[in-house]
Amino acid sequence: MIISLIVALDERGGIGKNNRLAWHLRTDLKRFKELTMGHVLVMGRKTWETIGKPLPARTMVIISRNRDYRVDGCIVVHSLEDAIGYARKLGEIEVFIIGGGEIFKQALNIADIIYLTRVHTVVNADVFFTELDQSEWEISRREKIPQNDQDDYASEFQVLIRRH
Repeated sequence: MIISLIVALDERGGIGKNNRLAWHLRTDLKRFKELTMGHVLVMGRKTWETIGKPLPARTMVIISRNRDYRVDGCIVVHSLEDAIGYARKLGEIEVFIIGGGEIFKQALNIADIIYLTRVHTVVNADVFFTELDQSEWEISRREKIPQNDQDDYASEFQVLIRRH
């Protein structure tokens, strides 16, 4: 099974502010939907709460330390290992880790692919993506997206593959 991270970050590695994305990039949201449709999405509780509803045609797995935490229409587990194990049991071919900062940090060392959107701005973020060791990753695809009426900022989408 392929373990993929999917993340958008600003020029300083910021990924969010006040439990929200700090920008609106419709192009990136469309790509997120296309990539993740039909797959298992793994996220922390705070990321879940920013989304607030199950996304259609995807299995939502929420990681929470709270053993009593329940969400209708979603699976709640208590560790990243449990989430990955659940995806394996379903026969998933590619599981997507979608955040937040702590979950990304835990998942980085087991990830095979990173779908990375570099947003060309700096926001006053309070959550950051963990620093990447560039020697471990190879850019296999790169696409520049100019600022337009659907995207608050210009960005660059990259697909990073772990070097073996």
